Amino acid sequence: MPRAHPVPYAVAAALAAALLTAPAAGAAGAGAADGQIRIRDIQGDTRISPLAGEQVTGVPGVVTAVRAFGSARGFWVQDPEPDADAATSEAVFVFTGSTTPGVAPGDAVEVSGSVTEYYPGGKNAGLQSVTELTGATWTVLSSGNPLPGAFVLRDATVPARFAPDAGGGSIEDLRLRPGSYALDRYESLEGMRVAVRDARVVGPTTEFNELWVTAEPAHNRTARGGTLYAGYRDPNGGRLKVASLIPFAQRPFPVLDVGDRLDGTTAGPLDYDQFGGYELQATALGDERQTGPDPESTRPQRDAELAVATYNVENLSARDGAAKFDRLARALVDGLASPDIVALQEVQDDNGATNDAVTSADATLRKLTDAIAAAGGPAYEWRQIDPADDADGGQPGGNIRVAFLYDPERVSFTDRPGGDATTPVRVTDDGGTPALSASPGRIAPGDAAWNDSRKPLAGEFTFRGRTVFVVANHFNSKGGDQGLDSRFQPPARGSEEQRIAQAGLVNDFVRDVLAVDRKAGVVVAGDINDFPFSPAVARLTADHALVDLVNELPRDERYGYVFNGNSQVLDHILASPALAARADYDIVHLNAEYADQASDHDPSVVRLRP
Repeated sequence: MPRAHPVPYAVAAALAAALLTAPAAGAAGAGAADGQIRIRDIQGDTRISPLAGEQVTGVPGVVTAVRAFGSARGFWVQDPEPDADAATSEAVFVFTGSTTPGVAPGDAVEVSGSVTEYYPGGKNAGLQSVTELTGATWTVLSSGNPLPGAFVLRDATVPARFAPDAGGGSIEDLRLRPGSYALDRYESLEGMRVAVRDARVVGPTTEFNELWVTAEPAHNRTARGGTLYAGYRDPNGGRLKVASLIPFAQRPFPVLDVGDRLDGTTAGPLDYDQFGGYELQATALGDERQTGPDPESTRPQRDAELAVATYNVENLSARDGAAKFDRLARALVDGLASPDIVALQEVQDDNGATNDAVTSADATLRKLTDAIAAAGGPAYEWRQIDPADDADGGQPGGNIRVAFLYDPERVSFTDRPGGDATTPVRVTDDGGTPALSASPGRIAPGDAAWNDSRKPLAGEFTFRGRTVFVVANHFNSKGGDQGLDSRFQPPARGSEEQRIAQAGLVNDFVRDVLAVDRKAGVVVAGDINDFPFSPAVARLTADHALVDLVNELPRDERYGYVFNGNSQVLDHILASPALAARADYDIVHLNAEYADQASDHDPSVVRLRP
């Protein structure tokens, strides 16, 4: 990519003066009071351009960066002479489609085109728009000019409050208050050169060559260097995605984990991305510094402790290569110290995403248990129920389900016939002792709450003469929810309603067990797909039926999943009060914080004394 060459201040001043007085080229279009449209007139002081849909001509600025790849090519142009209004951005993206624009950073240009509001993912996706010039033509006035200085994002410049509250409505028409809200600050800088310095990585490098950093390194910091998402009111406004405009042959994109750093300055135009928030399109990348912690392992359970773990194995099928099975096996053996019982999520059928009538997962589970044994772990057995074909959501054809692994040398499983894809399990009273009508059995599989979603699996285990009921779960996903940086604030969480209903059914089941014996041992484990502070988890723990054990950890350790730079909890282990009183819970960080991961979830484990 061509680089700008520094020129003396006098030349820069002359350029600015020329841009202020340069005549507009081309046909007449919308004009400012002095007859010259400037970028700030296009951007305005709200999220929507006051000139949207109009043609503008002869808009002056300096090219700061070029996107020369993909189907959304173009360049950013910024006015070197900003006004005094912090709400109005001084830059705009000029969209050229699949055509590589013939400009270079440092070119002084005049641009004409149509003012357009582009909604990534379509307007119905609920995201914010990007103001662009489309159908553009331009004239290069001179080259080699200095680039405008980058606005430095840091604690002092990113407000603590995230977004204005519009009662769930759109914030598009509200005047930007960049000194009050983080989202307004970013929008007021749309397209402009911004920078972060000595930035800590809070979201690992992805397969799409992106990572997340924070401009507020002290805010909600986790014990291992991430940023904790601890409540709806604080989505952590300092998070920022970083991509690169530098050709990979010149500078490969850094592969970094949470807790690592980009030392020095990372700078480039500020863009908005349909897959998550504001994005710094780097023309300069800081130096990679690997300072993040190593993957964790937990302690082994003692003889009198029952170890129950949960692990989302991310669409595991028998068709996956040996490398994935080996890594999952090492995590279970070395990371989790071979738990007695494991609740698995996202176990696919034997041919994975092939969409046919196959629903059995025996080959998948056999391949996993063989890998565990080869890694030095126990000879696990498994229990599960095949779902009805294509009825439980997930990847089409994959038939994902939850399943149990258990170590028969440490625990025994009570097999009781009658459990299948559609028959609900019931709690029976055997002379004051609770029991399951079928083991394993599915909880209320015909209820509408489980439509297109995984059904919970209940199993009856015995450990040192004590019965423990374990429920493996994978609640419906957050798909369809409005993003944290949506133009609707606060964003709607439409998927939550189904999870609340699912939580109510599991809570009812647990209370049925406790109604027979209030001191019964019950463990509810799995990917609940919601936060400890969510209404769904509140419904799950209602009437003191269950204790969410994540709340027993120090606050800065309460996470096992990293999404868009937020370290958060989706996977939970909950226990009935009798078990929770003597529980030792641990989230084992070995996946979510790392660019190289066997699953996007960290597993967790609890040691109990039934």
